[in-house]
Amino acid sequence: MSILNNALSGALASQLALSASSQNIANLQTKGYTRQSALLTANAPSAGTHGAGNGVSVSSLLRFSDSYKTQQLWRTNADLGERTQTQPYLTQLEQVMGDDESNLSSGIDSFFASLNAVAGVDPTSTPLRQQVVTTGGLLAQRFNSLNNVFNAQLQSVRQQRSAIVDSANSAIASIASLNGQIANAMASGTNASNLIDARDQAIDSLANKMALEVSDQPDGTRNVSLKTGQSLVLGSVAGRLSVEGGSSQVFKLAFAGTTFTLDTAKAGGQLGGLSSYEQNTLVPLQQGVAQMAQQLADKVNTQLQQGYAMDGSPGKPMFVYTPGSSSNMLQVADGFQTADLAFSGDGTAGDTGNLQKLVGIANGSFDLDLLGTVMIGDADTQMVGKLAVESSQNQAALSTAQSMRDQADADWQATSGVNQDEEAVNLVEYQNMYQANMKVMSVANALFDATLAMMG
Repeated sequence: MSILNNALSGALASQLALSASSQNIANLQTKGYTRQSALLTANAPSAGTHGAGNGVSVSSLLRFSDSYKTQQLWRTNADLGERTQTQPYLTQLEQVMGDDESNLSSGIDSFFASLNAVAGVDPTSTPLRQQVVTTGGLLAQRFNSLNNVFNAQLQSVRQQRSAIVDSANSAIASIASLNGQIANAMASGTNASNLIDARDQAIDSLANKMALEVSDQPDGTRNVSLKTGQSLVLGSVAGRLSVEGGSSQVFKLAFAGTTFTLDTAKAGGQLGGLSSYEQNTLVPLQQGVAQMAQQLADKVNTQLQQGYAMDGSPGKPMFVYTPGSSSNMLQVADGFQTADLAFSGDGTAGDTGNLQKLVGIANGSFDLDLLGTVMIGDADTQMVGKLAVESSQNQAALSTAQSMRDQADADWQATSGVNQDEEAVNLVEYQNMYQANMKVMSVANALFDATLAMMG
């Protein structure tokens, strides 16, 4: 009986639609969940011109997803990851290098001020000479302390990158595995929405670590590659990242029997942000400070060796510069005494000829790879200023990246997120649909019984 069959199909369709809405409501707070809805299709009538139709069926479960919005979500996450990882390091260096109590500028000023004090009072005064040795030692400590900060940051950056690689490999393997499950589910006609959601979350997590290019395939899988072109996932085949070396890390990607060396500074995301910071900011700053320490030591030592100590003997170096030292890059030479300060230019104890030349070093210049030729008193200030500009630019980029991510997330939610009010309306509508079809079935049964009674 067509009336009964139509009503039955309507009741079953409304049940499936109610089930989809209930699933949406159940996952109202589930991160990354994509809402679904039953797609109802009218069944065509049988042969003949007098049939109204054969009821309704659920042709598929729709998954409300916009590929562009999803891709935008991943792109903004990569930008956010890149800026987020860099800012804490920039902020720390700004605070350390800009601190009046510990910066290099004030240390250099104090050292040359102590030389001026000797020149203006008495070049043979032991307390004033001791002040020169003391401020020289304090200056060396400032260089060493700053170098220790650089080394600590380098170690932290390298440890973070290694951890990012491990986490990325886990996400890559998960995406490849989910690709295989999704392809199998779609081939068998099974709803794969939950698997797709899980894969999208894995891709989003990976995108925060490195910028990605993602392409959809006809079988439902997604291929994932770095923005520089190297494949990370093709179907259910996963690549694997690795890190080699200690202080000089080399990053490689093994995929399908082939190994590629990666330039992580171009990778984007957290990995790219950390690598770019190390290569373009941290290492150049450390080299600049090391060059300052070396050239200052050379200038002072060279001038001291051209003068005479208190006993008339030739002057000897005051500073020892050790390149590559982790904690003692610059220090006052062991056993160096106040009497060893070669202030005299002619060998007499009260002469200040060489002392005046030592004081004049403050008006000289440094030749630094980072800044070029700069005045000794301006070198540290210019470094701090350059660092402040980079930090300010990154903070602005971070704010923009966060805004873009928030907007992308809002756009995604507008399409794919669950709307509680909308689902409440759907529940009422599908409930009414179910009850109406049950009423039709009741009418059909009454008609059938009446027909039997007439025939009986």
